[in-house]
Amino acid sequence: MEKVKVGIIGPGNIGSDLMYKVMRSKNLEMSMMAGIVESEGLKRAEKLGFKTSIRSVDAIIEDPEIKIVFEATSAKAHAANAPLLKKAGKIAIDLTPAAIGPYVVPCVNLNEVSALDNFNMVTCGGQATIPIAHAINRVADSEYTEIVAALSSKSAGPGTRANIDEFTETTSKALEVVGGADKAKAIIILNPAEPPVMMTNTVYSIVRNPDEEKIIESINSIVKEVQEYVPGYRLRVPPIVDGNKVTAIVEVEGAGDFLPKYSGNLDIINSAAIATAEKIAYSMLKREGKIND
Repeated sequence: MEKVKVGIIGPGNIGSDLMYKVMRSKNLEMSMMAGIVESEGLKRAEKLGFKTSIRSVDAIIEDPEIKIVFEATSAKAHAANAPLLKKAGKIAIDLTPAAIGPYVVPCVNLNEVSALDNFNMVTCGGQATIPIAHAINRVADSEYTEIVAALSSKSAGPGTRANIDEFTETTSKALEVVGGADKAKAIIILNPAEPPVMMTNTVYSIVRNPDEEKIIESINSIVKEVQEYVPGYRLRVPPIVDGNKVTAIVEVEGAGDFLPKYSGNLDIINSAAIATAEKIAYSMLKREGKIND
């Protein structure tokens, strides 16, 4: 079966984990890993037989076979790279908080956003909490939603640390735009505990229609949908409905493709990006007559 060739910009932990996920994809074929300097990530990709380059986005846009590009660098870098990728006819899957393209959370709105050239994967905290916020809002009408994403400091690399402000701003906005809350706030906590802890996300909502049975049913349903592409996503405790206040706590265990399993924060955004790219690739292949349902 033919596959759609992809490139990855950014050979760090996120990019390396993406590479391993692409390698076991049904519709995606790993083609090139690009960075700006020689690095362990580029050496790793080269040993696996993939093309590598230290010319970053320039090398990617010069390769006509690459159709989908994962941006795993920084918000600032993607702001510069996005117009270049668009001009070259590449579809960008943005894993930075640059917020250039529309927010995409696969189980919530992927079916509603099509024919795009830039898919913004929000943030790791957004991918973990927006499904829950959406599940609450669709049955209870959220006035306010606040989330706290707590992750191991060991799984927060320099990119995450350099983009803390963008993380909170992008996640808060996406909780409103995609999650449906009238107002929202996002907080990130880097936990230095040893041994490292799993990513834990607390979602707190104030709602107008506090129907406990409907809220719990909606949350349980969305958790199952997320688990289709993030098997390690689960509720730590049953949802709590206290008057018009709803609290849900989810834990994310990584798949362990490249990163430790406690790095659920990186795993969930990568898994969401792969799920998005898979759908794009499937549509491409079907349109070209290379897939028959």
